[in-house]
Amino acid sequence: MPSASANYRTLLRTKGAAAFFLPTAVGRLGIAMTGIGIVWLVHARTGSYAAAGLVTGGFAVADAIAGPQIGRLVDLFGQTRVLYCAVGAHAGAVALLLVGAVPDLVAGVLVGATLPQLGALSAARWSALLSGERAAALPTAFALEALANGVSYMAGPALVSVLGAAGRPGSGALLAAALVVGGGLALAAQRRTTPPLTCRAERRHAGRALLRSVFLRQVALGLALGAFFGAMQVSVTAYAVGRGAPDTAALLYFAANCTNLVGGWAYGAWRHGGSPRRHQAVAAACLTLASLPLIFLDAPLAVGATLALTGLAVPVLLILCSVVTESAVPRAVLTQAFTWGNSASAAGIAGAAAVAGRVVDAGGAHGGFGLAAGASVVMTVLALSGLRDSSPNMLSAPAETKAQTGLPPT
Repeated sequence: MPSASANYRTLLRTKGAAAFFLPTAVGRLGIAMTGIGIVWLVHARTGSYAAAGLVTGGFAVADAIAGPQIGRLVDLFGQTRVLYCAVGAHAGAVALLLVGAVPDLVAGVLVGATLPQLGALSAARWSALLSGERAAALPTAFALEALANGVSYMAGPALVSVLGAAGRPGSGALLAAALVVGGGLALAAQRRTTPPLTCRAERRHAGRALLRSVFLRQVALGLALGAFFGAMQVSVTAYAVGRGAPDTAALLYFAANCTNLVGGWAYGAWRHGGSPRRHQAVAAACLTLASLPLIFLDAPLAVGATLALTGLAVPVLLILCSVVTESAVPRAVLTQAFTWGNSASAAGIAGAAAVAGRVVDAGGAHGGFGLAAGASVVMTVLALSGLRDSSPNMLSAPAETKAQTGLPPT
């Protein structure tokens, strides 16, 4: 896809873009490694997967709760000041975990609570960099973010597992922290692209935007998308084990992950026209149509092909959630808005994984696939209801452009 390469190259050649995108990509790889790194470390120390799972769960919950608060601080005090504090605190929390100076659960919670929200910070920088006449390139920028995230979550856990299998269970958590801290410090040093702070009065009024239906709908979409992920993780594993071929699970995940990258790459390269919310509704409907056959399909090849189809739609939904969120809230609370979406997705993953486990125990893997399909139906309903939020000509305009042209806010 030469045109796709040209689009992404052109985007990264925007002044200052590569300088902040590359450090966040490095840090994002570390973030993807942190959870599984905790699993290897705690299991090696205690010999218990239950203990490892408890600590990892504490890490995930703390990250989901603290993320929006860190985003709020960034909107108040700027990325540079908050990043230096968060990165220092995160390094200290990981050190406590590695040396065992405090109980593992306490250390895991501290690691999650101090995790820098690099994805949200990078998205906010893209929004500031591509404002005004260049706002049409935002979907491509958010697609690039989704690609970096997808690559990180493919490579990161595999790298940690290689280190753990080689008899170095603590190396994964240490390497993850080094990447997060290094990427965070490098990003903090890029002051030229830091989004400008807004005045106190503007921030006070801007906070109301986080209670508007258009933004809350995106948070709900993130929650449902997380539920889809959580249900799929349990169901695919249960399907492979139930057929007596547990190794098949890795192949099925690989098929979905590969098409996930392709879908995000292709959407980012496409010349976007029309309403992002309409695209969102179409993507959610396509995900529903691709997910429903999993309820009754049983042949591995058919299941793999269907999972690959779902992988095409998922990154498009992630990209469009960022696009619609960016256009729905003022810049004064944009970082916080992005972190709320991430936290909603994390909460959906955790909750659906627990529910899917019970459903699978009771009705097999196809029951779990049904739960994932139900989450996609919820996404479709939410996306379709969002079409009524405002007229089509306003849906493709960013918030700043609307303010300049006199269009009413969404």
